[in-house]
Amino acid sequence: MTAKNYSNVKKKNAALETKDVVAKNAVMKKSNKSENAVHKPTKAISAVNVTAEKSSKKDKSKKIKMIRDSYTMPENDYSKLAILKKKCLEAGIHVKKSELIRAGIIRLSKLTNAALLNAIGQVEVIKTGRPAKS
Repeated sequence: MTAKNYSNVKKKNAALETKDVVAKNAVMKKSNKSENAVHKPTKAISAVNVTAEKSSKKDKSKKIKMIRDSYTMPENDYSKLAILKKKCLEAGIHVKKSELIRAGIIRLSKLTNAALLNAIGQVEVIKTGRPAKS
C-alpha cells in the first residue's frame, strides 16, 4: 500500500469514527429525554384546588391599561391647574395635574348634551401641534 492510499484510508476511518460518535450522541440524547419523561413525578391536582385558584383569579381586579398622551393648552388654562392644585393643598389633599384633568372629564361626562355643548362652546379653539421654531 502506498503512502497516498494509506492516508486516504486513515481519513475515511476518521470520518467514519466521527459519524459514529455523532450518532451515539444523538441516541444518548434521545434516551435521556425519554428517561426523564418516564421518571418525572406527576402532580395530582384536586378539583377543589382548581376551583379555588379560578375563584381567586376572578376576585383580583384586572389592571387598567395606562395611556400616555400629550396635548397643548393655553398658558392661562395651565395656570388654572396650578390654582386648583393650590386650593386642594389648602384643603389638605395633594393632587396631580392629571388627576385634576380626569376629575374634569368625569364632571363633563355627567352633563346633559346641552350643558356639555355650552361648556365646550366656552373653550377657546387653539391651533394644534408644536409651535414653529423662531
